[in-house]
Amino acid sequence: MAGKAWKFGDDVDTDAVIPGRFLILNDAKDLAKHAFEGVRPEFKDNVKEGDFIVAGENFGCGSSREHAPLAIKGAGVKCVIAKSFARIFFRNSVNIGVPLLECKDADRIAEGDMLEVDMEKGIIKNVTKNEIYSSTPIPDFLMDIVRSGGLIEFTRKIVERKNRG
Repeated sequence: MAGKAWKFGDDVDTDAVIPGRFLILNDAKDLAKHAFEGVRPEFKDNVKEGDFIVAGENFGCGSSREHAPLAIKGAGVKCVIAKSFARIFFRNSVNIGVPLLECKDADRIAEGDMLEVDMEKGIIKNVTKNEIYSSTPIPDFLMDIVRSGGLIEFTRKIVERKNRG
């Protein structure tokens, strides 16, 4: 997957991802219309399908709302790359089907850099700077959930397989 980097700093909380007043919405596309509205108002109008969010430490801290990864998914972001994630955001993202990569070199990526990401190997290629970074790959059992589109679809597939015998 390839796309442009949207750069954020440390401690991006879930209220910055999707302000609390929009928690009445539950559809990913509706939430995406308000993603980062308070901190990066240009994001919702300019993010493209396949782009990446790149951040520093503790991305997704704050409220445990599932609306934050849902808004990111609805915006078409293919992966969030950060130095670290708040644990509940990490878990919610996997359950929603949003892949995350922890990369200690996330600071080397600048706003607008073009990236190519190999999720399976945890390799991030910065095409703009001709650099390659490694990340902690998502474990296979979590990647199966992400590939399925989230925990609900993953569970449906398991139930269908069991029903077929």
